[in-house]
Order: sequence, then C-alpha cells, then structure tokens
Amino acid sequence: MREMTAVPTGELADRVSRLRKEVVGQVITPDDTDYERARMVFSGNIDRRPAVVVRAADAADVARVIAFARETGLPLAVRSGGHGTWGSWDDGLVLDLSLLRALDIDVAARTAWAEPGLTAGEFTKAAGEHGLVIGFGDTGSVGLGGLIVGGGVGYLVRRYGLTIDNLLAADVVTADGELVRTDADNHPDLFWAIRGGGGNFGVVTRIQLRLDPVPKVYGGMLVLPGTAEVITAFVEAAKAAPDELSTIANIMPSPPLPFVPEEFHGKPVVMAELVYCGDDIEAAERAVAPFRKLATPLADMLKAMPLADIYGPEDPERRPITVARNLFIDDFDLAAAKRVLEFLGSSPATWPAAQVRVLGGAMARVPADATAFAHRNREIMVVAAAVYDDLANTPEIWQWATDFTAAMRQGEDGAYVNFLYFDSAERVHEAYPEATYRRLADIKRRYDPDNVFRLNVNIPPSQ
Repeated sequence: MREMTAVPTGELADRVSRLRKEVVGQVITPDDTDYERARMVFSGNIDRRPAVVVRAADAADVARVIAFARETGLPLAVRSGGHGTWGSWDDGLVLDLSLLRALDIDVAARTAWAEPGLTAGEFTKAAGEHGLVIGFGDTGSVGLGGLIVGGGVGYLVRRYGLTIDNLLAADVVTADGELVRTDADNHPDLFWAIRGGGGNFGVVTRIQLRLDPVPKVYGGMLVLPGTAEVITAFVEAAKAAPDELSTIANIMPSPPLPFVPEEFHGKPVVMAELVYCGDDIEAAERAVAPFRKLATPLADMLKAMPLADIYGPEDPERRPITVARNLFIDDFDLAAAKRVLEFLGSSPATWPAAQVRVLGGAMARVPADATAFAHRNREIMVVAAAVYDDLANTPEIWQWATDFTAAMRQGEDGAYVNFLYFDSAERVHEAYPEATYRRLADIKRRYDPDNVFRLNVNIPPSQ
C-alpha cells in the first residue's frame, strides 16, 4: 500500500501558511479535502503525491509560486490541462494553471489572447462561433499551455502548420519571477525557444494566436479494413492530398463499436480521422474520394461540421493506463505496413495501436531553424501506443512499444517532444538536433541558469 504524503510540518508548514495568504488562488496540501483531485493528472500510469498544489489565479500567483519553489528547494512541476507526464511530483510543488482560462477574441483582427488553462476543445468552440479556427492537437481536453510550447501537431497541420506557427506573442514568467512579453521583437530568443522547446524557460501565462476564417470543415471518421495494402495506399493518398486535407490513420484492432460491423470487431482496421479545411463541399468531396475508394468503408462519418465537433466526447473521470513512443520517418511502403500489423498482432496490451500522421504542407514550408521545433522536413510521424488494464504489465508493454519504434526507424533520429513519455531523458537529443539543442541550452542559461524548470523534457543550461 502506498504511503500517504506527510502534511507539511515545521518550517515548511509555516512557509505554506504564508503562501496561502500571499496568493489569490488555492493552496492545497494533503490534509485538504480537494487534495486527491488536485494531485491527479490524466494518465492512469501516474499516482504521485505532491507536498503542495497551488492553483494560480493570475501571473502574480505564478511568480510567487516560482519564488516559493526556490525558497524551499521543492521540485517544481507545472501543468495546464494535466495530459503531460510531468504535471505532478512526489513531495514536490505543483503549479496548476487550470484556473487561468480567460479568452479575448478580436474577430476583426483574427487574433486571440488566451490563458494556458483553457483546453483545445474550449478554445476551438469559442473561436468557431466567430467562424475562426486554429489547429491544435487531436484531443480536446489538452491544456493550451503545454500543447503550444511543444509544437502542436493537429488536424490543420498541412494547411496552417503547427500551433506554434500561429503564435504571435506570449507572456512568460521567468525563473526570477519577472513577467515578460515575448514576440518577434521583444525577447526574440525566448520567443524562439518557447515555440517547441517545452516548459524549460518559464511559465507561459498568456498567449496571442493568429486565427483563420474557416466557418466549417469537412471531416470526421472513416473506418477501413486494416490490410497492409489499404494501409500503404492510405499513406500514399495522404501524401498526394491537397494541403487543405490533414489525416491521422489509427491502425488497431476494432473495438466493439456499434458503427463497425460485428465481424470486424477485434480485427485490424484503419480508424482514420480526416479534416478538410474549408467549406467548399465539392472540393472536400474530391479530396476525400481517393480514401473512400481504397476499400468499401466499414463506417463513413465524413460530413461538414464546425471544427470543434471533430473532438469527440471525453469522460472527465477517465484516467487510462497507456504507453506511447513516437518517431519521425520519411517512407512508408508495403513492408512497413506489414511490420505494423505484425507488431499489433504480437502486442500484450488490451488495445494496441499504431498512429500514422502524414505531415508536410504548411508545416514543411517554415524554415527548420525558425522555431525550436526542428523536424520540419520529416514526412510522417508514427506513434506506437497501447491502452491496458494492469500497471504491472507496463515493463512488458513498454518493451513492445520500444521494439516497435526501433523496427520502424529509418534515417536520422527524430521525436516529437509532446509525445515523449518515460523516455524523455534518453531521447531529448532526438527531439532536438544538436544545433537546436545547443541554442536552447544557451537560452536556458540566460533565463533559467539554476534549472528551476527541470521537471519536463529537460534541457540543462549550458556551462
């Protein structure tokens, strides 16, 4: 049985008591009734018990919490939506940004200022009411703070690039407690670093985003038989598609879903998510036609809708036990498709999956050194993922995912920082090529020389 985290005593208790008086937000310790909920993150793999959780109410609270971490020496974990693996820490201090949820949309200018506790789904719905869009990830409950500083690879990536390609400015509280505005003209080194460099450089408390006028998209789910031939042809069709169409192919044994014929339950299928960015229905139909022709669809739910409707409903109490490893590749042929199916068939997980995202388009047209996200030239991102029931099986399933990605690897290494899991320390140099890493380490030295922000995919300051 897991030991309970001790309630702060002595000098730490006195400091916590003062902190309660100094912040506008909530200070939560193990003896508070809301502690169990406050310490939880999305992943069912993580069951950490921090000493203190602070739900900040504003940037001043953020600065005070950072100072508290420095004063006490408590490790500082920062989270917005709680989907990352670093958002809670045993005996540490958690800075929870979930109360920072303000949103100000300038419809005429097609820009918005948002706070990091907003989720992708909430922002997308609010912007959509004005006929405006921006691409985030593929999960509506992810908080904007963590998503954006890692990159943001989502449903509009081929048309409008990564989320960070639409970031205009940000307010950041640095390790010394200073609130700075960073953009192309102010603190440009910091602006470069937070676009892909993760949470290494400060806490983002507000972000300004550029929006685009797209009242509706055409998309949804298309389910196809998961044969090697269909998978290969799907990737080829996705590469040949116009930039307006972005796709995510989830290859997996079909769950017992009511819209999938029963004879395919448990058999490999391609649960594809397609989003055509635009409300020209005829052009959208032409763009998705090659995918519908790959095989007789098992389910076809493609239609015109607001972008927010692409995000499916989520159970806020669900905490799935999962493993995921990712990599970038450039080619995907029939042999690769057969390899995917072989690994899915050998997985010890309840629900294994391989996700294949064809990239390119607007993302690739941004110079590789323009942001800290440096994998602009890679054609495809592959994720080996698994959902399972028993944490005791984690080592075995982690090894499966490791072997899977090793078998798919080709050419230079590469990884997407937002999808790194337990492997962040060993793969940080895959997320950041050498020149990018050195530049980030230099910026880290200037803004966080003591590595206060180290509970992340960490880049220590250069010496």
